[in-house]
Amino acid sequence: MKYLLVLLVLGFALWSLLARLRRGRGDDSGRSDGPGKGAATPATPVAMVECAHCGLHLPAADAVAEGPRLYCGDAHRRLGPAPPPL
Repeated sequence: MKYLLVLLVLGFALWSLLARLRRGRGDDSGRSDGPGKGAATPATPVAMVECAHCGLHLPAADAVAEGPRLYCGDAHRRLGPAPPPL
């Protein structure tokens, strides 16, 4: 029984040592995250605009323009700018 306990302690110590060495080296061979997951570059910022009708902020590339105003969709473009608050 005591040999089993000693064997378990030695096995855990070896596993821990190998895990530290692998982490320090940056070896991703045991991971299945996919290619390049650990070295992903941050996304570039996107210009955001505000819908003239509802005030929703959306990417400028997705906005619908009518004159100088931008809208979040065709329905809000047809409704026009929001009425002034009371």
